[in-house]
Amino acid sequence: MAVSPRTRCVVWGRSAGRCLFPGCNKRLIGDLIAGNDDMNAAYVAHIVAETPGGPRGDPVRSPELADDPANLLLLCDPHHRLIDSKEERENYPEARLLEIKRIAEKRIELATDIAPDRASHIVRYGAMIGVNESVIATAKCKEAMISTHYPASREPIDLSMSGLDLADSDPNYFALQAKNLQRQFDAKIRGRLESQEINHLSVFALAPIPLLIEFGRLLSDIRPCTVYQLHREPAGWGWARSGDQIEFVTNSPQNAGAQVALKLALSANISDDRIHSVLGQDTSIWQIAARNPHNDCIRFPEDVSQFRQTLRQQLNAIKTHHGEDVVINVFPAIPVSIAIETGRVWMPKADLALRLFDQSKDDAGFVERLLLI
Repeated sequence: MAVSPRTRCVVWGRSAGRCLFPGCNKRLIGDLIAGNDDMNAAYVAHIVAETPGGPRGDPVRSPELADDPANLLLLCDPHHRLIDSKEERENYPEARLLEIKRIAEKRIELATDIAPDRASHIVRYGAMIGVNESVIATAKCKEAMISTHYPASREPIDLSMSGLDLADSDPNYFALQAKNLQRQFDAKIRGRLESQEINHLSVFALAPIPLLIEFGRLLSDIRPCTVYQLHREPAGWGWARSGDQIEFVTNSPQNAGAQVALKLALSANISDDRIHSVLGQDTSIWQIAARNPHNDCIRFPEDVSQFRQTLRQQLNAIKTHHGEDVVINVFPAIPVSIAIETGRVWMPKADLALRLFDQSKDDAGFVERLLLI
């Protein structure tokens, strides 16, 4: 029994013209438009075969389900051959194929339910951390943003610097990276934001903390964007769906030392001795810390929002306490999203200058990297 045109349209519609096999997602619309059987690589495949003797066939259910959209899934030619092949068909029983169909069609339903005004341009920024190159997969970015936005273009805006054969311990590394980041931002983003060609940014970045803070400064607080956080467990850029939000702990010193430090201790603890070894004993140390510091401490968008409010309060308090003529020395142990938001919260015309430190990879302690003025 042939699949009816009506059923075929239902299957194509629920599949959005994509191969539903896990990890494939091949676009098959062109094959449908071509209308040429010899060129058509798309198949409306039966889960329970249309004949009793076919793969997963059944004497009673095969004729009953032959034209049922619930028993059909859209596949590209290679994956259609795979699930029905003598060598592999035992690995694709009815229950597994039904689950593949359910998951894929649910993903497509979620994506297509996003309102038309939720277009967002993906921005990627990666820079060498130690000896490791930062790689951000576009597919993972799209997966993380899909519940609230959809990609405004197929290709992301990439601000990474290619071909720089320098480790982040090199004295010239941070200056070169910051200069390139500023140049790339101006060339690829700034004008498009000002002309309203870009209305929203989805930001994914992996780089040393001072560069991420500088990236946030370029984005600024008035740019419409969502900053995502890479998590280790479970791995990925998506936000957690359960668990506890972070609890911040702040410290406001009473003295007015010759130096001012702001300790951001969310991913790990930072002892005062490490700061005194850089700035001296006559240092007023302010703090924003996590009650329980660890690498995956930022798990919800609300955590990021709460940090922004807390940082704004601390910056204002430091300025009130120490006056207009000091520089805030920033010692960070923070996740990537918080680093970017630190730069976004900071306002050059209203806030004190920031001198950004980073932990040296050769155990030399904290080293000054960039100055925001």
